[in-house]
Amino acid sequence: MPHRTTALLWRAFLAAALVCAVGLLPWLTRTDPALTVLKARSAERDPDPEVLAAVRTQLGLDDGPLRLLGHWLGGLPRGDAGHSWISGAEVMPGVLQALGASLLLMGAAAVVAVATAGLVGARTLRRGGRTAGRPGGTGSAVLAAVPEFLTASVLATVVGVQFGWLPALGWYGPRWMVLPALALGLPAGAVQIGRAS
Repeated sequence: MPHRTTALLWRAFLAAALVCAVGLLPWLTRTDPALTVLKARSAERDPDPEVLAAVRTQLGLDDGPLRLLGHWLGGLPRGDAGHSWISGAEVMPGVLQALGASLLLMGAAAVVAVATAGLVGARTLRRGGRTAGRPGGTGSAVLAAVPEFLTASVLATVVGVQFGWLPALGWYGPRWMVLPALALGLPAGAVQIGRAS
């Protein structure tokens, strides 16, 4: 149990360090955050010093990166993830919406993985585990060997674009979840049955 606690704390520390590094990225790369925000808000606008100064004042960039990061981290326990520098909208509702979509996709991919493992392992289970001298396992080996991004590309191209059976892009409801769930679940189910055999 202490080993799991240590591993969990280490992962939490690494995740926090990664978030801080991403937050400090404009300063670490010596990029002017005000210029980046101005270009994202309006690409046509000239980046003259007065406009950049107004953006810095509006966003509090003159306080420095560490103070901004500390202020942002201080708001997280209260559920305040700040506001978007580009649109000014609150960040937390978008994060929660994306988290919900990710959890839904994870659950659907797990269902596909279990179904795949069951279908791939059904033949062996029917024979009572006796597979000696019988060819087989090619389909599960192919499914396990093909990376998810390639499976996703093939499914989107063939099922989504060529046949038009399911949407290939976006996320607007259950139909948009099918192809990503298949792309994640098929290889995972084949890998799990390969580990069990």
